[in-house]
Amino acid sequence: MKNGIIILFLSMGVGVFSQSPWTQEKNKFYTQLSFNTIPNYSTVFGSPDYDVPGEISDQTIQLYGEYGFSDQTSIVINAPLKLISFNDFSTTALGNIAVGVKQRFYQKDWILSGQFNVEANTSVYDSDSGIRTGYDAFTFTPLFLMGRSFGKTYVQSFIGADLRTNDYSSNVKIGGEIGHKITKRIWLIGFIDVVKSLENGNIVLPLENTATGLYVNDQEYGAFGFKGIVEITEKFGATVGFGGAFFGNNVPKQASLNIGIYTTF
Repeated sequence: MKNGIIILFLSMGVGVFSQSPWTQEKNKFYTQLSFNTIPNYSTVFGSPDYDVPGEISDQTIQLYGEYGFSDQTSIVINAPLKLISFNDFSTTALGNIAVGVKQRFYQKDWILSGQFNVEANTSVYDSDSGIRTGYDAFTFTPLFLMGRSFGKTYVQSFIGADLRTNDYSSNVKIGGEIGHKITKRIWLIGFIDVVKSLENGNIVLPLENTATGLYVNDQEYGAFGFKGIVEITEKFGATVGFGGAFFGNNVPKQASLNIGIYTTF
């Protein structure tokens, strides 16, 4: 795919790995620095929805990188820095750092790939405020990825699971997106992303943590949104994205905004 490098970050959002089947060329690097914000919310999805005892602002500065170990195999890394405020408290600390391997199995009209990510327990918990910057667990994520380019249009999808330790529930996940190059340098993308808890974990978290709803058990959602990409040069560009949810559990009832820059070398 002539513009395959762009596809690498089209699924970036809500602090997750790229979920694209395209791999980097051998010895090529791709990096993206992004900022995601879920501003000033006090209501969390649930059955029924519930209010937190105050107002939360959840922001993430995220560095994503991908290196072509070979034309078929890429090494990926994702490092989030969380900036979370809750009433008069604020915490700036790492979230869950993750590394992964993406392997392309088939490439003809369709591209089929597999990916396996390991997310480390590198987050922080503040017992006074109940602020948590990531899951208190390791997460293992196998994914099956597929996609195809149709000239100025592409489609891609994924299916997989998050398998968590420390008695957190695991989940299944599925999603996809479609993008079209509307001008010489601008892409417009629509996406959908669904995460459903298996409800197989029984971790007991502090009451202060459950009150905030930050990285608690059985989080799930159905998300949708739109993204745009501006190719400033062949190797440098900018992104902007907006996402919401049509259902959820233990996640903010608030839209998110993401902006970023990327480069390849």
